[in-house]
Amino acid sequence: MYYLLYGFLYLISLLPLWVLYLLSDLAYFIIYHIVGYRKDVVFQNLSLAFPEKTEAERRTIVKNFYRNFTDNFVEMIKLVSAGKKFLDKHFTADPEIFRMLYEENKKCQVHLGHNFNWEIASLGMCYRTPYQYLAVYMPVNNKAIDRLLINLRSKTGAKMLAATQMRTAMLPYRDQQYLLALVADQNAGVPSKAYWFNFLGRPAPFVKGPEKAARASNTAVVFAYLTKVKRGHYVAHLVLATKDPASLPETELTKKYVQYLEGVIRANPEMWLWTHRRWKHEWKPEYGPIIA
Repeated sequence: MYYLLYGFLYLISLLPLWVLYLLSDLAYFIIYHIVGYRKDVVFQNLSLAFPEKTEAERRTIVKNFYRNFTDNFVEMIKLVSAGKKFLDKHFTADPEIFRMLYEENKKCQVHLGHNFNWEIASLGMCYRTPYQYLAVYMPVNNKAIDRLLINLRSKTGAKMLAATQMRTAMLPYRDQQYLLALVADQNAGVPSKAYWFNFLGRPAPFVKGPEKAARASNTAVVFAYLTKVKRGHYVAHLVLATKDPASLPETELTKKYVQYLEGVIRANPEMWLWTHRRWKHEWKPEYGPIIA
């Protein structure tokens, strides 16, 4: 099944990008105007996050989001056959911050949100740094798709670490310098074990793992987000959050990330993944305080 799937997607990926974008336009029309895939969730999320915006403003964000959403998938298909030349043309970043940290003998975590197109960014950043590049992923149940995604995401040299097995997956690298790329806005599976913050005006849980790991090994942390210059062309923006997370009070690093992420989303709301229910868990007093 894997080889059939890979062969089919490889052939499609050989199409020029402009042809793939025609497919994306068709997918957008079907998903948004006909099927309405998770439109109720997207509109609800935006109503909660941006109550000050008019219905027309939110509808514009939704339409632009779905166009980015379908572009994200056809761009992923293009990556099946695309090489370094394609990535150099379509992804731009200044990796100086990573060279500096590497020369200081620091390990590094990068905290990114579900910000389009994180797949291109991960592949493009991998060979731009001196680090061993580690990327955390969430396994999917379909074995063929899971294998395809692992092979795709590791094609420029990244080592893929399953989020469900992080403790054991990190063991081979604990004594090395590494860059660990984390999509750090994952919704906490167990809300009672999360940090709770006011996020876009409402209480939301954030996983503790990224902060705990950074503090335990005093790993430098870089925050990142992406902007779209034009269709298919992305720029990474990097900022050093801290070189010394162990010196920060507990929750402070996550608080910095939540504030950073909120600013990124407010500036470019159509670039964030709204199809997941960010506020599906209601805060309860037994979960602990809501951190301002």
